[in-house]
Amino acid sequence: MNFLQFMFTKTFWVQMLLAVLLVVVLCFGYLYWLDWHTNHGQQITVPDLSRKSLSEADEILEELDLRRHIIDSASFNPDFPPRSVIEQNPKAGLFVKENRQIYIKLNPSGYGKVLVPNVVFKTKRQAIPTLEALGFKIGDITYKQNIAKDMVLEIKHKGENLESGTQLRKASVIDLVLGDGTREGQEYEEESQDIEDENIDVEAVEDDA
Repeated sequence: MNFLQFMFTKTFWVQMLLAVLLVVVLCFGYLYWLDWHTNHGQQITVPDLSRKSLSEADEILEELDLRRHIIDSASFNPDFPPRSVIEQNPKAGLFVKENRQIYIKLNPSGYGKVLVPNVVFKTKRQAIPTLEALGFKIGDITYKQNIAKDMVLEIKHKGENLESGTQLRKASVIDLVLGDGTREGQEYEEESQDIEDENIDVEAVEDDA
């Protein structure tokens, strides 16, 4: 019996039917395994972790069968609580599958420290922009006797003199002590001159009388 004749036998068609059934079963089995393995069709809404502490974020993600990964913290943001979530990826409201990793960025515990620059003997116009560019805030500006008007004589933080190179946190308040443009003894000389002028005026009035 050749193959052509065999194709028209009952045995051939039974074997063909069994082969087709086997292929169908294997296909359905594979699709079922794929669905189970990839959680096909299962979607989880990403929660909003903004302003949550790390422990709060972990609790929320664990309940949803999601994982988290902390990436490098950003610069301190005063609008968020310290050590709270300030960014996340994927963003809240998007759909993800179970066991998806959520990347979060935490707010540092405070401002980073910055070296205090040397602004002593610089003018007020030079010193203030230099300090503000580094993130410092300018506090009280007081004056003391010195012929160099508006020249920085001292810088202070919380009443203590600061040396250049000292480390302070950003947003720290720095007070300035500037020269008032007078020299030592100038006020006495001006007062003496005023008294002398007054005496001359009095003598002139008496002479006229």
